[in-house]
Amino acid sequence: MTKDVEVAEHGAEFTAKDYTDPPPSPLIDLDELKKWSLYRACIAEFIATLLFLYITVLTVIGYKAGVDPNKAGVDECGGVGILGIAWAFGGMIFVLVYCTAGISGGHINPAVTLGLFLARKVSLIRAVLYIVAQCLGAIAGCGLVKAFQKSYYTRYGGGANELAAGYSKGTGLGAEIIGTFVLVYTVFSATDPKRNARDSHIPVLAPLPIGFAVFMVHLATIPITGTGINPARSFGAAVIYNQEKAWDDQWIFWVGPFIGAAIAAFYHQFILRAAAVKALGSFRSNA
Repeated sequence: MTKDVEVAEHGAEFTAKDYTDPPPSPLIDLDELKKWSLYRACIAEFIATLLFLYITVLTVIGYKAGVDPNKAGVDECGGVGILGIAWAFGGMIFVLVYCTAGISGGHINPAVTLGLFLARKVSLIRAVLYIVAQCLGAIAGCGLVKAFQKSYYTRYGGGANELAAGYSKGTGLGAEIIGTFVLVYTVFSATDPKRNARDSHIPVLAPLPIGFAVFMVHLATIPITGTGINPARSFGAAVIYNQEKAWDDQWIFWVGPFIGAAIAAFYHQFILRAAAVKALGSFRSNA
């Protein structure tokens, strides 16, 4: 456990403000399997991902239906547009992270879970169960959309992520890596113990930049890949839509986000927070 001290100047006085990093989670904690809090957190991740996919996929399908040139009397410039779709994704993440952060941490994304696992914020058991819950929730959310609007769901692509025409797989992979890096880097920064100690009086501060990061990434990458940056979101849509193109490109929406999450975890923990330097200093002081 490390302890840092900040010194802030207020007029002629100096006040010290300290914070303590939580201890790293154990790699495998079998005692977790005996705790209701773990299963409650998994349920929260399942429901949150279900709601996330239900609202956002409905938004995508509604937009495509509203600008379909084959429908009579349709205004091709109408609908919510890419901006509205990006707001739907970012807004839902803001809402759901706010609602579930105190129960499960509000991951709602296997890439976020992987990043936090690599940073030793969650155990391997919790990470695996979270990812399973997120994928099942995504499938259920897309399934509800198809159940309620089957004809529209099939006709307008089911909200499935696919590489857009004119872009190479390398471009799509790069877009997913960078987009997920932005998201996971924001998650680490927004939930940093140092920042929480300073801004604890603002309870919505963490969900707000996370949701806004999702919004900004969608603006940039919707034209390329439809924006994955969340393997559960891409997997759930592909399972229910079940078309060849969605499955052919599916690897991009797992490999890209996981690479981006791993880079973000390394950058925040070992570069910005200098975890390796602190660990070495602690080792030397104990020698």
